[in-house]
Amino acid sequence: MTLDKLQDGKLTFTKTKSRKNRSIPVSPELFAEVSQHLKKYGCFSNSINAFGRALRVAKIELPKGQSAHVLRHSFASHFVMNGGDILSLQKILGHSTINMTMRYAHLSSDHLASALVKNPISFI
Repeated sequence: MTLDKLQDGKLTFTKTKSRKNRSIPVSPELFAEVSQHLKKYGCFSNSINAFGRALRVAKIELPKGQSAHVLRHSFASHFVMNGGDILSLQKILGHSTINMTMRYAHLSSDHLASALVKNPISFI
């Protein structure tokens, strides 16, 4: 996946695994930070290498080739636990099916219990 465009508070990714381009809105702070990084260093070609170094320093061992995958799973779980909806997450991650997105959004049983409270037909 490559980041090809920054405009209007969105990051546009091309050359994705699904071969579909997608634009993701980001906060003004993150947009400014990414813009500055690109001006100074260019694209994020070595970001996964930096993450790999951080994993080694933290003594976290992952199966070979799984570090980017772990980041996607972590993002998905935290997105939903922070109130994001699963359909938006599907678009952000670029999944073609909701089932794939559900596998990414590992949720604790405590978080799933919120369905009892947020259910529109709940009598609690």
